[in-house]
Amino acid sequence: MKYHLSVLAVSLGLALSATAQADVVKIATVGPMTGALTQYGVMVREGVDTAIEKVNAAGGINGHTFEVVNVDDACEPKQGPTAANSVVNQKIGFVVGPVCSGATNGAAPIFDEQGIVMVTPSATSPTVTEGKNFEFIFRTIGRDDQQGPVAAEFIAKQKPAKVAVLHDKQSYGQGVATSTRDSLEKLGIKAAIFEGINAGESDYSSVITKLKSAGVDFVYYGGYHPELGLLLRQAKEQGLKARFMGPEGAGNADINAIAGDAVEGMYVTFPPDFSKNAENAEIVKAFKDKGRDPSGAFQLTAYAATQAILEGIKGANSTNPADVAKWLHANKVNTVIGEASWEPSGDLTSFKFDVVEWHKDGSKTVVK
Repeated sequence: MKYHLSVLAVSLGLALSATAQADVVKIATVGPMTGALTQYGVMVREGVDTAIEKVNAAGGINGHTFEVVNVDDACEPKQGPTAANSVVNQKIGFVVGPVCSGATNGAAPIFDEQGIVMVTPSATSPTVTEGKNFEFIFRTIGRDDQQGPVAAEFIAKQKPAKVAVLHDKQSYGQGVATSTRDSLEKLGIKAAIFEGINAGESDYSSVITKLKSAGVDFVYYGGYHPELGLLLRQAKEQGLKARFMGPEGAGNADINAIAGDAVEGMYVTFPPDFSKNAENAEIVKAFKDKGRDPSGAFQLTAYAATQAILEGIKGANSTNPADVAKWLHANKVNTVIGEASWEPSGDLTSFKFDVVEWHKDGSKTVVK
């Protein structure tokens, strides 16, 4: 890979190198600390905090310990650049996040231009990396064009009469919905309805009426849990007998409070539950000892993102982000999600999604 570093990126690298003997290296977590999607920010912060606590307890790396700095972007696309510039202004060279794809699209170009290593554990939109030629941007989760086909194959096996594909008109939601729709068409299933809804509204009864009139018996929704929870509840109230499915961004325990009993039987494409892997038992215990749940969508992908940064610092024997990025592109890292390696784009070379069935008691069952 060729590295063409900007003057700003080189300046940041030199500044960090000049302080390489400092005891503390800061790592920022960027995501929603406020707003409707704070639960996803909590998941990521818990993963990062647990990884940092573990490495610090072991004495750090190369004489360095690590400090987490939390930066809020509320998962809002317009706040992505603001959050990124906050990291730049604090002269932080490493980021886990951003959490949501819309905010990541606004932040990633700034991080890359400024020479800051960014590893997102949750932003799945292909637009984050596709065609960008980034050097400092990585993921520890798969893309929506990997997730959509998994959803489509599962839907096809249910042999629905009519399928509707809805989305929230945002980068993540519309992207994964489009991938699912296109994958369904390749399987010979044309969506009877493909349209967006307005995120943040409280009444989707007109959408439910349209689904009923069209005879839809399976609904795929691309977006986050607040809207899908309302769709589930209002569909049950209006007597729409359809199965619902969403992406990992809908897989949040808070959806139970919104949807109530209507959440029973919802399907979600979800990262594998890495907390069940025997080799992660010690790390799972570290989560639980702090009262943290390691089994959500992003806790362990965030832990893996932190591991990638830490192993990059160790492997490069440097806290210069340019050295770390170069090392990550050239090496594999053993993480809680398995062996991680990256395409030149910063995307993982491989990642799989499960299909889980959600239950009203908050539990979930893997069905594919």
